[in-house]
Amino acid sequence: MNRAVAILADPGVLAMLFLAASLVWMVLDQKDKARAVFFLAMLANVFYATVLGQVMGTESALLPWKFDRHLYHIDAALGVSAAAVARALGEPALLRIVYHSMVPVMIWWYAIHRRQGGSALLLAYAAEMVTGPCCYALLPACGPAYAWGAAWLNPADVALVPVRLGYAPNAFPSLHFGTAFVLVIFAAGRLRRAVALLYLAATALATLSTGEHYVIDLVGGIPFACAAAALARKNFKAAAVYIATVLAWLFAIRFATPVMAAHPYLLRVLALATAASGAPAVAAEWRAPGRGSSRVLAVTGS
Repeated sequence: MNRAVAILADPGVLAMLFLAASLVWMVLDQKDKARAVFFLAMLANVFYATVLGQVMGTESALLPWKFDRHLYHIDAALGVSAAAVARALGEPALLRIVYHSMVPVMIWWYAIHRRQGGSALLLAYAAEMVTGPCCYALLPACGPAYAWGAAWLNPADVALVPVRLGYAPNAFPSLHFGTAFVLVIFAAGRLRRAVALLYLAATALATLSTGEHYVIDLVGGIPFACAAAALARKNFKAAAVYIATVLAWLFAIRFATPVMAAHPYLLRVLALATAASGAPAVAAEWRAPGRGSSRVLAVTGS
């Protein structure tokens, strides 16, 4: 059983299974054009993953020095780490499946919301995909499982210096967690909102227990998601505020980690405030008539 789950957790296997399932779903009702679009989107995902791998590989070669140890020290000051979560959960294979299910879930979420702000959801996806690599160029880091390898649960060398790593930068902010938060923002109806919140929680545990991200990456993923959603709604003022928040964290981590680590209580307050900044955006969207198809996101709840 464990071996079967481990095989399913392989990203390549998952991609093929999702593609096969979408093909079967399309064949069962060939009159439903949405199913054909869904299948084509799943097929495009296979090629997108290849292209993205090439882009991130190029970015890694251009930016070999990574700031993983800075992120590690920020987590230490926060008092919670990905390693602690992984030790508590034992890195279950099911959470690895959750981690690699993100793109199929994005496509599925659009399919069921295409008549309820679906175009805005696609724009939010696009905004994330474009701005994410830019953030990774400003603060290159790979994630604890890549920075320390098999020893990431108990790293021995955590000196606060950049280290040369050959892995693609993919840390702050977490695109996985940010996208899961976007799904929450655009969720229509109580059932879908409950599902989105559960998926958000599962994604948080998955990104940490697999060693793909640091805790602070998830904190930064919230204003990052809100910025993408605000851009999709053409609320550029709100987007600017959220983007400024992400950039403030990026530059603070890169240039002021010793200062923040020396003041852990202030750091925790700032992290909590950043995480809480997503609540008004979700509330504004959820309160909007017809799920907010014509209402923009606001930084405040007013």
